[in-house]
Amino acid sequence: MRRPIFRVAPVTRIVTIFTVRRTHDRIGVMQAVLFDMDGTLVDSEKLWDISLAALYKELGGRLTPEVRASLVGGSAEDTIHTVYTDLGLELDPVSMEESIRWLHDYTGKLFDAGLPWCDGAQELLEALSAEGTPLALVTNTQRALADRALNSIGHQYFSATVCGDEVPRGKPAPDAYLRAAALLDLPPDLCLAIEDSVTGTAAAERAGCPVLVVPNDVAVPMGPGRRHVHSLANVDVADLRRVYAELTQFGERTA
Repeated sequence: MRRPIFRVAPVTRIVTIFTVRRTHDRIGVMQAVLFDMDGTLVDSEKLWDISLAALYKELGGRLTPEVRASLVGGSAEDTIHTVYTDLGLELDPVSMEESIRWLHDYTGKLFDAGLPWCDGAQELLEALSAEGTPLALVTNTQRALADRALNSIGHQYFSATVCGDEVPRGKPAPDAYLRAAALLDLPPDLCLAIEDSVTGTAAAERAGCPVLVVPNDVAVPMGPGRRHVHSLANVDVADLRRVYAELTQFGERTA
């Protein structure tokens, strides 16, 4: 008697691929805020007006409004290079480094007397901190002077701080913003930068950050990837998230 032959149907192997996302891999959602310091958080540009005018006097010249405007947001090295060029002084590295020290010592004494907040800045830091949004300070100011400013602002707000003498190139190069995003373990395009100057805005954009521009003393041109507001007063966390979403999804918006 022949035994029946049973045919076994081929087995189809179903493979399910899972993509594991980390918390910060949420597309289109602001994950951190990167703040400039001078002129954005604290109204220290007016103190720099005083110290730069004093440096010019020390070097035998007079600071003009045009040159002062060009210095807003610049690194220490770029600032002194501009000053020496404007005054026709020899670009001697030793003398220029001494002028940087002189300028920072003078400015530090002004900082130690207390720094006035820019409108709405402290309230925004408090609100972001309360909800646990990672924050970084990204400044062209050198570490020794920035730490003196942070004694007034508050070190506790920031998960990371990056200063001008801690990266190969200061603003307008993107190095400081790239470093800050890396310290937060985030890609730059998930971080909203807040800036007041042409130099700082360029740095943030080159790093890949959308930018909220809050001009202080010098006008900042409109451009892709940036939105302008007159002040941080009455700007809340929901506003920042909306600005970020608009910039990353629809391009430039203006207020």
